Amino acid sequence: MERIRVLVVDDAVAFRRAVAQELGNDPMLDVVGTAANGRIALARMQQVSPDIVILDVEMPEMDGLAFLKEVRKTYPRLPIIMFSALTERGAATTLDALALGATDYFTKPACAGGLEAALDIIRRELIPQIKALCAGALARRSVPIANRYAAAPIAAPGQPSQRREVHVVAIGTSTGGPNALAELFAQLPADFPAPIVVVQHMPPMFTRLLAERLTAKSRLRVHEGTSGAVLAPGQAWIAPGDYHMILTRDRAQVRLALHQEPPENSCRPAADVLFRSVAQVYGGNALGVILTGMGQDGLRGCETLRSAGAPILAQDEASSVVWGMPGAVARAGLADRVLALDLMADEIIRRAQK
Repeated sequence: MERIRVLVVDDAVAFRRAVAQELGNDPMLDVVGTAANGRIALARMQQVSPDIVILDVEMPEMDGLAFLKEVRKTYPRLPIIMFSALTERGAATTLDALALGATDYFTKPACAGGLEAALDIIRRELIPQIKALCAGALARRSVPIANRYAAAPIAAPGQPSQRREVHVVAIGTSTGGPNALAELFAQLPADFPAPIVVVQHMPPMFTRLLAERLTAKSRLRVHEGTSGAVLAPGQAWIAPGDYHMILTRDRAQVRLALHQEPPENSCRPAADVLFRSVAQVYGGNALGVILTGMGQDGLRGCETLRSAGAPILAQDEASSVVWGMPGAVARAGLADRVLALDLMADEIIRRAQK
């Protein structure tokens, strides 16, 4: 049976061995090599032909960021998952890594009980993510490794849906979302006529730093969501890590509210929670957008929005890192249009213009 080929790169010997052993226990995974730093990993790429790389950030000689810069020159679409510390410095470095082309990330627990906690994360979260990211890896085996992850062709968009007046844009995304949001927001004008609310699956600290970086790279003002914040055109709010974000109407104003009710779809924040509140407050005068991400969060929320008369846009498979969330919406027949990421901003602007 063909298995997914994994390369593990980490300078900590005990951690590297433990991760390799835990991954190797899964019958679908084959750890074909390990490396103590990025320089050694680069030398082994052609030898072991990995389908995915698990990469530490801080390493001697060549760290994870330097490795990313080099490896993306040859393997532009090879899935690479970062393992970084759950600290503010770790969060900032992780966002740097995502900007350089890392596919996804997982956080290393703190030192106390860190190894066992990390192994639990590997079993519950990392292994399913590896399988999702490498779903097509076995089918690509016959293609030379240097060409294996070449850019896929973009599918032609469908027919435009009926135009509606849009008073709010609600976006849900996960794996690949930070880069997708950066590309999307960079194309939106400063005078965008509606507020934007976003669920990006991320832990605390990460969402605040993401909002700051999106503000720096776009003409919109992007905030981490806070209870009581009043929605206004030309601004965006990202649900904070570990909190659900909802909308509430306060007379003529619409405000944000946060709560920590149980996760939905194993997520907090969850797009379904936000989208249901958007449908309740705005009805058909909302626009739902589902971008790249693993799982099906947003599917039920899109059903609610669609029932209220709101249109839905979904990112296409070719431009998605993982076509889980948008794929579920598209397959359910809820998407008015399925679009490549580079076409999404124009469609959102067209629909939002009054």
